[in-house]
Amino acid sequence: MQTIEPDVTFTRESVEGFLYREARLADENCYDEWLALWTDDIRYWVPVNVDEYDPDDHVSIIFDDRERLQDRITRLKSGGAWAQEPQSRMRRVVSNIEIAPAKRADERLIVSNFVLGELRRGREAVYFAQQKHRLRRTSDGLRMAEKTVLLVRNNEPLHNLSFIL
Repeated sequence: MQTIEPDVTFTRESVEGFLYREARLADENCYDEWLALWTDDIRYWVPVNVDEYDPDDHVSIIFDDRERLQDRITRLKSGGAWAQEPQSRMRRVVSNIEIAPAKRADERLIVSNFVLGELRRGREAVYFAQQKHRLRRTSDGLRMAEKTVLLVRNNEPLHNLSFIL
């Protein structure tokens, strides 16, 4: 599949293209390409129980910086992540994309919804979530500085979340 680098402006087309590409790379376990979509000052957060709190003061499902996210990717690629043997088969549908200003002129806050279907070992799971991306314009195109995934069921027991949300 031919990959087209997104436009470095915040047009609806470039933002949607970025989100769709990010979803496809995560679904297809293209970890290195997915990680390349991030800036160096990563904040990847999946809160638990409530949607808004200070993740430095409370437990989270995921709260990663670049080093922790790189460790997660290395483990998933190694074949040693038993919770992903075999790997989950996944597909996401991204919708309701809204583009808003951010604190920095070279960034935008992108809010969208997604549905993720996952199949592993004959068990299907469906996850509904809102995601918030803080996208930054760089010389390499749009990149994620931050991604927050607000799972609808973040206050309920969750099955294996050992894949990329």
